[in-house]
Amino acid sequence: MLRLAASASARRVGSVATAARPLAARSFYSAPKPTEGAVKIDFDVPYDLHKLEEIGGPATYTYATKKELIEYFSLMYRMRRMEIAADTLYKGKFVKGFCHLYDGQEACLTGIEAAVTHNDSLVTSYRDHCQQLTRGDTMENIYKELLGKYNPIAKGKGGSMHMYKPDANFFGGNGIVGAQAPIGAGLAFAHKYKKDGGVALAMYGDGAANQGQLFEALNMAALWKLPLIYVCENNQYGMGTSKGRSSANSNYYTRGHYVPGIKVDGMNVLNVRECVRFAKAYALEHGPIVLEMDTYRYHGHSMSDPGITYRNRDEVAGVRKTRDPIERAKRYLLELELATAAELKDIETAARVEVDEAVEKAKAGAPPVRDLLFEDIYVNQSKQFYIRACDRTVDHGVMGVTK
Repeated sequence: MLRLAASASARRVGSVATAARPLAARSFYSAPKPTEGAVKIDFDVPYDLHKLEEIGGPATYTYATKKELIEYFSLMYRMRRMEIAADTLYKGKFVKGFCHLYDGQEACLTGIEAAVTHNDSLVTSYRDHCQQLTRGDTMENIYKELLGKYNPIAKGKGGSMHMYKPDANFFGGNGIVGAQAPIGAGLAFAHKYKKDGGVALAMYGDGAANQGQLFEALNMAALWKLPLIYVCENNQYGMGTSKGRSSANSNYYTRGHYVPGIKVDGMNVLNVRECVRFAKAYALEHGPIVLEMDTYRYHGHSMSDPGITYRNRDEVAGVRKTRDPIERAKRYLLELELATAAELKDIETAARVEVDEAVEKAKAGAPPVRDLLFEDIYVNQSKQFYIRACDRTVDHGVMGVTK
């Protein structure tokens, strides 16, 4: 098997290097095994571990096939182009409301989805366009929601921060910082209650890592041993504030205190995949675990943030040059001779066409009709349910009807 990089001989627990426990000794987790056509890839960045001294962490290598790497490369490139187009739409004043982009962080979500299934629940923050895509929706629907056009996601009423696909167990983007943390615990409780073999993943950023509700929910999850994976996407800056200025302890994988944690290279899709595979197995057997994915966002916090007032252009360019997740996947494919440059170029071209077509269809879409503004407020709400509007001439329903 072809090896791409030398593996680390030890992992760090806190600041101390310790050898990992033999993988075979952990019944809940199986080490990666070769399959037909797969190549072995060793990870060049070791994990940092918290409270896993006895158990050890994930494997420091994996096996990947051409099909898998092509799939990951294609998905990440589609994410990147989708977000870049969203940037253009926002600047052209087509996007209604806020807009938080994901470019730079593609390996985190792609690696997560490669390790779990749609039976596993996912909830995230307002940086949520790509989650809607990976859970099976179309770019056209995503753009329509961004542009306030009628579509199946939130009927054009939610916008960028309120993606949602319950049929694929994606419980949305959440506009309140950290609000997804207790929701994730609730989803994990549901999986345990139903005994359906699923886990819940709650994604949040380093900025949300200091929210009190995160710790309250994690305490309950630990008490009840819920199958919960907290994923801190540490993109280095919470809004305009660097992690060192906002967190007394910026080792987010240790912030669970009594809950184990792992820090992983969030710019390597295969590294993330293996880490999440371990985390899912651990959560099903032992309860909650905290993952910190060391990543980087290229855009500012939101479109109102230029992203270069608190960091310089050289920093952003340096990450693009040395750690870009899409370029890393491309290098795997080319250096392992699993694909040609022409094949990858065709994938990129197809993604650009897909984005362009989706944008045009979204622009041509119709906005929601006025009456939809008064719907979806209460469960089983009737058409005659009375709702008073700011302008009394457009009150909805029939006076006195309260169901």
